[in-house]
Amino acid sequence: MAVRQDNRLDDAPMVPVTCARCGAGVEVRKSSWNQTSVQWTGPALSRCEERCSAAQLAANGGRGLFLACSALNGSIVDAVKSGMVPVLDTAL
Repeated sequence: MAVRQDNRLDDAPMVPVTCARCGAGVEVRKSSWNQTSVQWTGPALSRCEERCSAAQLAANGGRGLFLACSALNGSIVDAVKSGMVPVLDTAL
């Protein structure tokens, strides 16, 4: 079975966004208002305050689940509002 090449990033590459709270730098792509792709780097993972707190809770018997960082989400929203991160499908 042949692997189909994913060319979605050719027309709309990921855009760097920095968290206003902790300075973690990630790559972001908004396919629609409801869908956001975030590519974390090693340094961003260790820098994100909410992610580090979640990891500490997991080490103390909590669940190892981390869905999103509210501070980073706010920075992404600001980047969208400023036009730095385009929303590809703007239909609601």
